[in-house]
Amino acid sequence: MFTKTKVAAFGAAAVLVLSACSSDDGGTEEVATGDFPEGSTMAELAEAGEITIGTKFDQPLFGLIGPDGVPVGFDVNIGTIIAGELGISEDNIEWVETVSANREPFIEGGQVDLVVATYTINDERKEVVSFAGPYYNAGQSLMVLADNSDISGPDDLAGKNVCSVEGSTPAANISENYPDANLVLFAAYTDCLEPLRNGQVDVVTTDNVILAGYVDESDGEFAIAGEPFTEEPYGIGLALEDDEFRDWINDVLEEIFEDGRWLEAWNADGSAGTVLPEPETPAVDRY
Repeated sequence: MFTKTKVAAFGAAAVLVLSACSSDDGGTEEVATGDFPEGSTMAELAEAGEITIGTKFDQPLFGLIGPDGVPVGFDVNIGTIIAGELGISEDNIEWVETVSANREPFIEGGQVDLVVATYTINDERKEVVSFAGPYYNAGQSLMVLADNSDISGPDDLAGKNVCSVEGSTPAANISENYPDANLVLFAAYTDCLEPLRNGQVDVVTTDNVILAGYVDESDGEFAIAGEPFTEEPYGIGLALEDDEFRDWINDVLEEIFEDGRWLEAWNADGSAGTVLPEPETPAVDRY
């Protein structure tokens, strides 16, 4: 059974998210299905007036469920912008919790229309799903207890217990390139936090932006060790070979890079801009 909730407004960025489908009198103007090619995914979603988007529910700054059950963060904001461009209001977005291991199965099985979930674009994943983007460039990093001075980069991981997540690119990178590390895998990154606190693991590894959220919430308990050591372009996952939909999403991304909505989404309350520096605009890869 999938966890489900509706997205709430995210401050000033919400105004910009809806600007593409707002009428002169302040209401929300529906996008006619005739605005999209007949039979396209865009036309089908616009006609239905609703969309299902997979995102993380446990990653501060990008996709996190709060006490009120509402997901917030940069990924949520990006998904909301895409829905708005289809004429779908934020009240008609169904958010489905995804973890690293089920992103491809959810897309392949049709449980979601899109996945916006700190989802690194790579060649292996392109065999089973398509990607629009990237909409952000991250990099793998390491998180340790704040008083740990033994680890300053991946070359220090030999013999260390390294916690990551099943089905993730950071876990695969450690397994392939740092085989002397003892890899400990869980379903979600939050499952690594208590083992780090109690010494069961020495380090947690994933993308720098994800770890930054955990450090920010730790009240000085955790720290980032060293600099990022990979490139992780975040893309929007969708059904394999739905090139029309992928091209359309890429058009939307390039538009919001240009008109400022991308940075509004980044800087919205509860999103990455509250902790991380302003990013460089990525270049869409129209492979």
